[in-house]
This record gives sequence, C-alpha cells and structure tokens, in this order.
Amino acid sequence: MPVILASRSQARLAMLTAAGVAVEAIAPNVDEESLKDGLKSEGITARNLADALAEAKAVRLSRRAGTALVLGADQVLALEDGTMLDKPVDPADAIAHLKLLSGRKHKLFSAAVIAEEGRPVWRHVDIATLSVRNLSDSFIAQYVETEWDNIRHCVGCYEIEGRGAQLFSAISGSQFTIMGLPLLHLLDYLRIRGILTS
Repeated sequence: MPVILASRSQARLAMLTAAGVAVEAIAPNVDEESLKDGLKSEGITARNLADALAEAKAVRLSRRAGTALVLGADQVLALEDGTMLDKPVDPADAIAHLKLLSGRKHKLFSAAVIAEEGRPVWRHVDIATLSVRNLSDSFIAQYVETEWDNIRHCVGCYEIEGRGAQLFSAISGSQFTIMGLPLLHLLDYLRIRGILTS
C-alpha cells in the first residue's frame, strides 16, 4: 500500500525517507492561509489548529489518491500567552519573531493525520517546549542574514538540526516533533498497518 506525503516539505520527506518509509510527496492544494484565518477567527487553540490543518491536507489529497495512505502534517508555534506565530514573510519579519521569542518559552504543536479514501483513520499531535535564551540584537541580525534561505519556511525561524540549535537554553520533547513530524508515533501506526515490518 503506497504512502503519500501531502506536502512539499523537504524536511518531512527527508525524515520519512531516512526512517525507511517509501513515500511520495504531492502538494495537497489546500488554501492554508484562508483555512487558518477562518479557524483563528473562531478562537481555535494552537493544538487544534495544527490538527485541523494536517487533516485538511490529508483528506483533500486522499479523495483523489485511491487506496493510498495519505499523510498530512502541520506545525503551529504558540507563546505561553497563546500568541501564535506563522512563518516569517521576509527577513525583517524573522527578526521581529526572534525578538519576540528571545528569553521566552514557546510550544510547538506538530500534528500528523493519515487519511484513507477521503476520511481520517489516524492522528497524533505531539508537543515540544522550547526555551529561547536571551538573544542580542547583533546575534539576531547576523543569524537572519546568514540563515534566511534555510529558515524562510520555518515556523519560529529555526532549523533545530542546524545553526538554530544556538537559539535555545533548554528543550523538552522529541527532536522529530521540533522538525515538524511526530515520527515515532507515525512509525508505530505504519507497523500496525503492515507498511513497515514489526
């Protein structure tokens, strides 16, 4: 049974491939921004927003993917006061996000939903808590200038597996979750379904 990743995320594709999952990546063609704006206007929590976005991608693509298992995934960052941050739109926005995160804790909610024949059959939302050290303005400016091409598609403006590790004083949670996928839980489900050997 084929597995399709409803995303063009190179990080998620690389994680799955490295873990031994044979997967094809296809863009789900979901208007994420409109969906996100609508859900936020209804007061949705960060956790439920990540879950809803992951489900929308999986279900949308699954409707035209035959019997394949379609994996949708999304990640939402929330500060302790509930403020949610999206991907930065430009380097100035990235600098503003990092100044906001500096010296504070935030949570990353990484959601994964698998859909089959147009309906969700499995889901999991994992949470990581990250403490950003106090960042100087000069560090932030240099970091964004150096890393912009790597972080422009990253919520929180970091890749934990790269130079972004320098941003943190403490991390609680799975590195896979921080990178955008509750991978260990997903692998468990794929073993249950016989996609992977148990």
